[in-house]
Amino acid sequence: MSLIASPETMPSDSELTRSAQCGDVAALGLLLARHQADLRAVALSVLGYGPDAEDAVQEAALVALRRIGDVRDPGSVGAWLRMIVRNACRMRLRARNGIQLTDRLDPRSDVPSPEEVLDRHALQDWVWHAIEELTPTLALPLMLRHFSGISSYEEIAAACEVPLGTVRSRLNQARSKLSAALLATADKAHDDAATLTALRGREAVETLATAERGAFAEVAAERWAPTFEIVGGAGERGGRELALAGMDGDLTAGVRQRFVNAVASRQVTIWEMDLINPTDDPEHCPPAVIWVQTLHAGQVTRLRLFHPERPRPSR
Repeated sequence: MSLIASPETMPSDSELTRSAQCGDVAALGLLLARHQADLRAVALSVLGYGPDAEDAVQEAALVALRRIGDVRDPGSVGAWLRMIVRNACRMRLRARNGIQLTDRLDPRSDVPSPEEVLDRHALQDWVWHAIEELTPTLALPLMLRHFSGISSYEEIAAACEVPLGTVRSRLNQARSKLSAALLATADKAHDDAATLTALRGREAVETLATAERGAFAEVAAERWAPTFEIVGGAGERGGRELALAGMDGDLTAGVRQRFVNAVASRQVTIWEMDLINPTDDPEHCPPAVIWVQTLHAGQVTRLRLFHPERPRPSR
């Protein structure tokens, strides 16, 4: 008996899309595999042969993973996927010509953010379980680019303290490994990603509140590893004492931090914060700071503070 399914028994694009939107990871994997050749053909026709075409296909696949729930016409999912690839290719063409880009691949301008999609999407735990399979070195740039307020290669390079070419290389490796991990983890039980993210967000709020009470050292003792190291926003390096002194100095100067967003895996946590300067010294600190934290056994081993380039509000 043949083990190859006949066209009559193969599920349609509509059926696979609806199943994927309900959280069927096998259906989503089959859908992407079915259209992979067409997606690559689109990329090659726009960009020609080279690494950019493969990068565009890989990045478009990640967008599709996050946004499969946005497909309104399941029967036209192939056209939807090809549109995402074309958008990715156009971004690369514009980048070659030096045009500044928003660095997003939304097939429509009114789609929700990646975080909003993941929060409501049945596949969120599957995606995050696959990200957990990556090393922190590969997971960090991927999380920054696709799930945080930082998306440009330049800012990711600054946050990770590596050259721009290294960021591109790590993102390529991460996308490739993520695709393999997604397939490998399709049938496994997944941790509750929303619960972990919410927990890390609460920790951020609690950390700020504890610091304002003058007990930031308690956070350090509880959540930071003995080997903890910090790299400050100006590149200064040190251990726990430097971190405590920095927080104390900001609070004494009247600077406050306001939690904005958390991106979390078991090994990497990113906190996005607004910095609120005192009225008598509005230029004391940049307008925002990113806490990039590497964890081991639940404790922070390394903290990188990074100031993203955000325009200051007009006075």
